Amino acid sequence: QVQLVESGGGFVQARDSLRLSCVASGGTFNWYTMGWFRQAPGKEREFVAAISWRGGRPNYADSVKGRFTISRVNAKNTVYLQMNSLKPEDTAGYYCAASKLASTVAVGSEYNYWGQGTQVTVSS
Repeated sequence: QVQLVESGGGFVQARDSLRLSCVASGGTFNWYTMGWFRQAPGKEREFVAAISWRGGRPNYADSVKGRFTISRVNAKNTVYLQMNSLKPEDTAGYYCAASKLASTVAVGSEYNYWGQGTQVTVSS
């Protein structure tokens, strides 16, 4: 069983930056594609970004492309989401997920393990 724990969320103003972290335990971290999803109140969970086993083939939602960067440090069992130029519409709970697939999939059902989420709130 793989456990994922997110951190780094908080309350910020528009145009600010945050870096989210997700630490994995209980599995072989570098065998998993890692993704970030988010869910705002009353809305469906949506894909944000994903990165392959060895850091290649990053995949981003159009809404965050050019503003967010996903990265990973396998030696630390950690994946990051650097969020710049934050907007109020980025407000959501952010969830880290791990997939056994090698591709950077954007569909939540393809992910096998999920973290508990960390809240990001962006004020105008």
